Amino acid sequence: MLQKTPTVPTVTDLAIPSGEGVSHDDFRAAMSRLAAGVVLVTAHDPTDGPDGEDVGMTATSFLSVSLDPPLVLISLRTGSRMDGLLTQLPVWGISVLAESQWHVAGRFATKGRVSDRLLFADLPYTRGEESGAPLMGGALATLECRTENRVVAGDHTLVIGRVLTAGLPSEDGRSLTYFRGQYRRLA
Repeated sequence: MLQKTPTVPTVTDLAIPSGEGVSHDDFRAAMSRLAAGVVLVTAHDPTDGPDGEDVGMTATSFLSVSLDPPLVLISLRTGSRMDGLLTQLPVWGISVLAESQWHVAGRFATKGRVSDRLLFADLPYTRGEESGAPLMGGALATLECRTENRVVAGDHTLVIGRVLTAGLPSEDGRSLTYFRGQYRRLA
């Protein structure tokens, strides 16, 4: 006897409607107990001015997705400057920050800034060969990625990128972490 294959619900069918479930404060408090690595997401916008503009954003929602092919995922606030830019630009960079780079993380986590030009001015970086994005000197690792997929998830967009290049600019060091609302050093 043939059995009918059940229909898989779409992602939107699985979402909890607004107003149900855990409160924002309780969810934020619970997730603050999960230590996360800190990265700088960067891109070069060639359409902004005569030389273009470099854009950066600190992120803690970054992870490896697949080894074959090499894929990573970054979570961006939907409607943010970086989300809008990566909608238009197919390539971007990631710098995995070392614990000594907490000042870089703090600098690019500032909300409401007008331009990133001054934020990059005194920082050592190289420009990615594939993306043109700034890749931080002293970072534990750098990646250049090409967007493979974008998935809207609540108030964020999950951007899945294929890794085009991987570099290890700093041989030694420990990863900068974010735990309970602060940048931390590994013990």
